[in-house]
Amino acid sequence: MAERPRSFRVTALVLRHLDWGEADRLLTLYTRETGKLRVIGKGLRKIRSRKAGHLEPFTLVTAQLAQSSALPLVTQVETLDAHLLLRDSLSLTALAAYTVELLDRFTYEEEGGHPKLFDLLQATLTRLETLSDPWIALRYYEIHLLEEAGFRPQLTLCARCARLIQPEDQFFSSPYGGALCPSCGAAEPVSRKVSLNALRYLRHLQRSAFASVQTLSLPSEIHDEIEVLLHNHIAALLERELNTPRFLRKLDSKNP
Repeated sequence: MAERPRSFRVTALVLRHLDWGEADRLLTLYTRETGKLRVIGKGLRKIRSRKAGHLEPFTLVTAQLAQSSALPLVTQVETLDAHLLLRDSLSLTALAAYTVELLDRFTYEEEGGHPKLFDLLQATLTRLETLSDPWIALRYYEIHLLEEAGFRPQLTLCARCARLIQPEDQFFSSPYGGALCPSCGAAEPVSRKVSLNALRYLRHLQRSAFASVQTLSLPSEIHDEIEVLLHNHIAALLERELNTPRFLRKLDSKNP
């Protein structure tokens, strides 16, 4: 990787921040130019800090960074999109936190810029603000994030025997990375059944632009099946549960 200049500019989404020292913050950014990056915001916890309001989670910014002996320092910052509506309700904040956590878990520092992944995150945060039902936006985000991260689910061929998937109920296996035909699925103890309709909708989400899927209306049972399948698959790939889905389930149980 080429050495960075002493001062450089990035377009970034703020993923999270932590208190650092007496008055600073450690920020995790996802930048269009360099991917995930940790930086220091000097004095952000001071009452008079002019930069603090620009560096809240979910905010799209342009930032000037300066190399230091440790992590880069934020020297200038300008907000491009504050995504303020995402802070208007606990449920929207939790959904935005889920999208950010998911990207955070599937990316690494210093792996380089990934503009498609950056644009996918920014578009999803905007969709959460503007759509009355965020379900399609979240499922579209999950399946396309998996693709951009190198984990595209195989949904047209059996992931075990490579035969063309037929129009019937199938199985799904996270270890194999996709759908299994009935014969292979029955032989794999960790596979789970997936209905024909759920598989069709997943294929549609995977191969289509968002404009083609945003008006989809799914039966409730297919809706739930797809959501559970993707969440279980993501947890299997990460070898751990995410934090935000548990919180979202608690919110749902309180708001039936």
